[in-house]
Amino acid sequence: MTAVRTLLAIADVKNWHLIQLDVNNTFLHGDLLEESKSDYSLFTNSTSHSFIALLVYVDDILIASSDLEAMKSLKSLLNAKFKLKDLGSLKYFLGLEVARSPNGISLCQQKYALEILQDADFLACKPISFSMEQNLKLSKDDGDLLPNPTVFRRLIGRLLYLTITRSYLCYSIERLSQLMDQPRLPLLNEAHRILQYVKNTLGLGLFFPAHNSLTIKAFANSNWASCPDSRISTIGFCVFLGDTLISWKTKKQHNVSRSSVETEYRVMASTTCEIVWLLTLLSDFHVSHSHSAQLFCDSQYALHITVNPVFHERTKHIELDCHFIRDKIQAEVIKTFHLSSLHQLADVLTKPHGSQQFQFLITKMGVHSIYSPS
Repeated sequence: MTAVRTLLAIADVKNWHLIQLDVNNTFLHGDLLEESKSDYSLFTNSTSHSFIALLVYVDDILIASSDLEAMKSLKSLLNAKFKLKDLGSLKYFLGLEVARSPNGISLCQQKYALEILQDADFLACKPISFSMEQNLKLSKDDGDLLPNPTVFRRLIGRLLYLTITRSYLCYSIERLSQLMDQPRLPLLNEAHRILQYVKNTLGLGLFFPAHNSLTIKAFANSNWASCPDSRISTIGFCVFLGDTLISWKTKKQHNVSRSSVETEYRVMASTTCEIVWLLTLLSDFHVSHSHSAQLFCDSQYALHITVNPVFHERTKHIELDCHFIRDKIQAEVIKTFHLSSLHQLADVLTKPHGSQQFQFLITKMGVHSIYSPS
């Protein structure tokens, strides 16, 4: 979905037309436009006076173009090959509610959130202001086994799709998803707590401002040895295009890290990979990025490794990551910066927070209420 968010962010800034189509036959065979190397569901075409992008997800199509006539020509071409239904201006795509105004584009999943609450019989639940207690440590062995784990697994699967517009729920939902093999009662209670938070924030989504710079900045963070069962760390990053949040990830590392610096450096490498991919995606959209992407980290030691090749004993086990990041710095693809842990936006992707800090972080991540004027 990163390609969708990126396309919408660019289309809003460049004032491109946005329409959606539905293909009646889901088993499609045919040649479209030039296929993107960064996303096989994306196709683009450009001429001296127009640019057009087409995103295909099974039988749903999103078209963005700087030229209305080029868009009409493409629709006619597609309609000659496939049976299409023209759904008009972009309003609802892959479960995303899209609202466009002169100030920007809002993305929300209110309808989907209500369906989750109704399915779980939580429409009348008591709302709460944050999704997970700050010092909560979930273990795979705590509490009684659930008699019917399918209910829990289905709920977590549905909540995971909600993170398409709610990045700040990634940590809590991802943590629960790691314990689905033999789920226990405390895990179901935490999933219900997330539902209570969703009930309180039905109208929250992402806002993409129309007046926005198309430059990349990213935040990378980790929570060292955070899993009480394995002591494996949690990493997280978020990437902005100007002030628009377009990409994020929460992930449990595959191996145990021997130090917090190692964990921080590994997440910096993962974030750099995402930045490189996004730069390729921007190129597909004919968006130039002349400045180095900014990468923010709150670990001075990890940042020191990026410019100091002397720490052999400390860094040889992460040598590939070291060379990769240094190469991208020397090539001016990225530029690293230090920031305070209090302002590390990716922190919300690696650990639970109290209400005040949780609210502070999510307000910095482009979170927007559809009930607020924009």
